[in-house]
Amino acid sequence: MPIIKRYPNRKLYDTEAKRYITLDGIAELIREGAEVQVVDHTTDEDLTAVTLTQIIFEQEKRHSGFLPKSVLTGLVRAGGDTLNTLRRNLNSPLELLKHVDEEIENRLQTLVERGEMARDEAISISEKLIAAGQEKNRSLFSGQQRLERLLSVRGIPSREEVEELTDQIESLSAKIDSLISDQEPNSNEQ
Repeated sequence: MPIIKRYPNRKLYDTEAKRYITLDGIAELIREGAEVQVVDHTTDEDLTAVTLTQIIFEQEKRHSGFLPKSVLTGLVRAGGDTLNTLRRNLNSPLELLKHVDEEIENRLQTLVERGEMARDEAISISEKLIAAGQEKNRSLFSGQQRLERLLSVRGIPSREEVEELTDQIESLSAKIDSLISDQEPNSNEQ
């Protein structure tokens, strides 16, 4: 996993490639499938989420409509739970596909309302795009199912199982912290 150090002058340094890197460079690493971690050079604070947010911001600035408004609105509504909400939405391929289908419908509706496209033509295009997407998804999901079966046979847990275990660990940790704090003597009682 490439570790990127962020310096006080806001420069980013790829410790694996031993060179400075831009936000676009980090985005390219991620598109190539790399898991990237960004840390503050002086404090080692994890800045990955902040950096990924900056990348999304820059891409949205350059390519308006990069993300469907429904996804952005959902992130704002989620508030403090934004990261978990984003993980849930993006980890579920069906949710992501639902957002894509909604965006197709919204854009076609806009063209109809502007008079740039006939309603029948918009319906036909929508049906073709959604059908083509569903066909592609069927082949992707069958490949995903084969991979999940192979991992299961080898005793490797699925992402959902790992997330479930992580949630259970966090819950147990919170309960342990609560028990410890209940057992600590109150410093005012002496």
